[in-house]
Amino acid sequence: MAAPMLRGCCLARRGALACIDGGSRRGRGAAIGCRSSGKRGRSSVAQQSLITAQKSGKGEHAWAAVVGLEIHAQISSNSKLFSGSQVQFAAPPNSLVSFFDASLPGTLPVLNRRCVEAAVMTGLALKCHINKKSLFDRKHYFYADLPAGYQITQQRLPIAVNGSLEYSVCVGKKRSQVITRTARIKQIQLEQDSGKSLHDELRSQTLIDLNRAGVGLLEVVLEPDMSCGEEAATAVRELQLILQALGTSQANMAEGQLRVDANISVHHPGEPLGVRTEVKNLNSARFLARAIDSEIERQINELENGREILNETRSFDCKLGCTIPMRDKEGKQDYRFMPEPNLPPLLLYDTASLPPGADPQQVINIDRIREQLPELPSETREQLVQQYGMLPEHSFTILNEVGLLEFFQNVIKETRAEPKKVTSWILNNFLGFLKQQNLAVNESPVTPSALAELLNLLDRKAISSSAAKQVFEELWRSKGKTPSQIVSEKQLELMQDGEALNQVCLAVMEEHPQVVLAMKRGNPRAINKLIGLVRKATLSRADPTVIKEILEKKLSS
Repeated sequence: MAAPMLRGCCLARRGALACIDGGSRRGRGAAIGCRSSGKRGRSSVAQQSLITAQKSGKGEHAWAAVVGLEIHAQISSNSKLFSGSQVQFAAPPNSLVSFFDASLPGTLPVLNRRCVEAAVMTGLALKCHINKKSLFDRKHYFYADLPAGYQITQQRLPIAVNGSLEYSVCVGKKRSQVITRTARIKQIQLEQDSGKSLHDELRSQTLIDLNRAGVGLLEVVLEPDMSCGEEAATAVRELQLILQALGTSQANMAEGQLRVDANISVHHPGEPLGVRTEVKNLNSARFLARAIDSEIERQINELENGREILNETRSFDCKLGCTIPMRDKEGKQDYRFMPEPNLPPLLLYDTASLPPGADPQQVINIDRIREQLPELPSETREQLVQQYGMLPEHSFTILNEVGLLEFFQNVIKETRAEPKKVTSWILNNFLGFLKQQNLAVNESPVTPSALAELLNLLDRKAISSSAAKQVFEELWRSKGKTPSQIVSEKQLELMQDGEALNQVCLAVMEEHPQVVLAMKRGNPRAINKLIGLVRKATLSRADPTVIKEILEKKLSS
């Protein structure tokens, strides 16, 4: 059978990473065993893979947690997977719905070439085997936001299988040790998204928006190789960075472009795996970590108290800080998978198997896509470490914060300061101010050019470190002013007149003979006090290093 016709589509790029609360679907049910906590620090579960729990009368028993993930990433495409309808976030309800999306009789799917290329590129980046022949299937279930009563997916033979996702976690007291771990990827498959159900509790009704129905998704299935929430959140963040670097998905969790389902179970080491639960629709890395750790703790408590774990679907309540039941899986739903009759097998080629005279618009060449792979996040981090002498943990922060890598690179281009000093200022001062003000990098009032100019003033010793921090704070308040203007207005320039500074040091020493005597007797604090007095006399315009040199010279003479 011939390969399906491919519909061309251009890439759409919009938005930036952000995080919001909540999920797309809600189940009913009361919270069981929930313990709300206002603390936002890492839980003890996230610190270790083996959890020791005390069981009355039977000593200590170690528990091992097992976590697997199903990640749905919306493909960056101007149109949907099988129709020409536009893809746009926050469009008016039901304004982007074709006849096929609404499942009107007689409509047929036409496969979007861009979505196939995105799936192949993602599979190659994740070291997957790309199947040259893959199949589409119908997955039947009845829900109001699924007009056809089935979803087109790839159950039997997905487009990519047997890959791996490498991610790194920081451990140790100061979190300065970086350990690389690997999660196996079972498969990557193409599938349709469903519509969105909007629940109006005041009117006791549910409204359906089909704008999202039929949007192309990549489902990435990770094997249960993780053991805690922090590890899972780190793996998802790494995948998010990879997708964004490839351009295959914007992976904006705030817009629902990256959603995660977590499968969680606990067991005693050496024993069979426990009964798993599935926590659905987690759409922020922070909630993912909290939900997994909360569910691990709940399962351990249930088993410690002699109760059983039900094979059920749960959701995470961010206000209660725990998972709540949605529906049980004991009577497992029969999705009645069947081959999609309106789509022939999807055939891909490499250079060796490419048919002679094939139309490039109707054939996808795996090798050609492999040649177009961009630099991946792991390679970028390695380059930062090698090129700028950056600590590995600093490279993770630079890359993980949206827009921070570009900001760093722009500052580096415009300053003569050492890269290590630039890194220190960006991570300690710039990032600290952003977090205090709850701003994204692209919302910062301090531009890369302004920070570069400030670092140049500091590098040529035109201002002191304390004055530089004062100028930096002023930059946040005074939009439009340059560092040089602020230095001039506030008279923060360092004293360049060495003779004048000599006279100030001499005057301070004469005014404080007891401090001078203490310094001569070897009191290490005395010289710091003298330096402080000289800086006060010069309105902090003198370099502490130069002051120390003058004082030591005068005391030794």
